[in-house]
Amino acid sequence: MKKTLAGIVLGLASAVAFAWPTKTVTIIVPFPPGGSTDMIARIISNELGPKIGGTVVVDNKAGATGTIGAAQVARSEPDGYTLLVASLGPFVIAPHLMKVQYDALKDLDPITVAVRAPNVLVVPAASKHKSLADVLSYLKANPGKMSFATSGAGSSDHLTSELFWQQTGTSGLHVPYKGGGPVMTDLLGNQVDSSFMNINTALPQIQAGKLRPLVITSAKRSPLLPNVPTLEESGIKDANVYSWQAVAGPHGMPAELKNRLQRDIAAILSEPATKAKLEGLGFELVLNTPEEFAKYEATEYARWQKLIHDRHITAN
Repeated sequence: MKKTLAGIVLGLASAVAFAWPTKTVTIIVPFPPGGSTDMIARIISNELGPKIGGTVVVDNKAGATGTIGAAQVARSEPDGYTLLVASLGPFVIAPHLMKVQYDALKDLDPITVAVRAPNVLVVPAASKHKSLADVLSYLKANPGKMSFATSGAGSSDHLTSELFWQQTGTSGLHVPYKGGGPVMTDLLGNQVDSSFMNINTALPQIQAGKLRPLVITSAKRSPLLPNVPTLEESGIKDANVYSWQAVAGPHGMPAELKNRLQRDIAAILSEPATKAKLEGLGFELVLNTPEEFAKYEATEYARWQKLIHDRHITAN
């Protein structure tokens, strides 16, 4: 059979796709080194190079709650040589709180949500609050008196607090800090009453007996904290929250390339030793397809947009 022109074009396109990469692939992390997002990016970069037969490097481009690095990726060529590994902030939260130089739903192509982790409501070990019931009773009797420390206005832990207050008909005192480090310091020093911390951050201090976990924001109990109830089983609906780390690229990447990257990243993070390490830190593997990520992102985008609007939340 003679090849049609369309068949020849498709063949050439496949050849080009499989020729990738011919130069260094850069993963931009829009945060400083050392955090959860940076860790996920470096696990991926260390193993992705050998898988694709090329070089993969991580470039930390911190600033403006992750939106500077995200904007750089959005402006890049959609050729697979510039990728973004970021938390949910630049994707679905920051666009509702500040002016960003990209359209999160249009200028970035979803590849996969790599991992997710719930938040845990924690109090100092010396706290009088022994359970979620204690907290709710206190909040209802003392509106706006119990302090909830967060890593910043508009952060995931702040939005979790706002969602919690909204769904329980209560109010607390929001105490924003510049980052998670100061939150932990003052929480351990009994300077603040509580915090909805990411499980990765809280777990070491919980295990050390310095923080008491009261409730978790996951859909089901964490195997790392099996005795900590979920919000849902405690009767608080529609308040499940996950912080997640995802991989994306500039808009217009070939579907074949996005699917290849998703498969390779899924294989890397599903490797038994890597999976065990991540789960031991409190992460759950997601590894969804580009199409599934796009739907999830749209849902999360709308969810946080509504909460930010309804609660009059600002980044200042």
